[in-house]
Amino acid sequence: MEISSFLLPKDQVAYITNSLSMLEALEQLEQHHYTAIPIIDNEGKYVGTLSEGDLLWKLKNTADLTFDNIGEVPVSDIQKHVHNESVLINAEMEDMLTLAADQNFVPVIDKEGVFVGIIRRKDIIEYYTRNITD
Repeated sequence: MEISSFLLPKDQVAYITNSLSMLEALEQLEQHHYTAIPIIDNEGKYVGTLSEGDLLWKLKNTADLTFDNIGEVPVSDIQKHVHNESVLINAEMEDMLTLAADQNFVPVIDKEGVFVGIIRRKDIIEYYTRNITD
């Protein structure tokens, strides 16, 4: 089964651009109650995922960085410690299970790499649960 029927489209997903500041990214995570958020570039292409842990490591490991000046640090300067692998929109659900074991969500892209949405781990688990118990 193609994943497109499980897609939570981009217009229903919170995401950030890599030009936002660390403060703006933190505010987005807080506002949406996320622990991680997709990052796209100015062309709309998926470039990675930013996690709360990434923000904490940046704060801990950068001399003189405080909550007062995190607005000066662009997201592009923050090292990402986890790589959330993306999949093409025409991928099959069978491709999702392994990814869902390690990712809260799977970013979905088109053939040009443009971010089109996510598949949530919850939806993947529910799909497999229904198919195993049927």
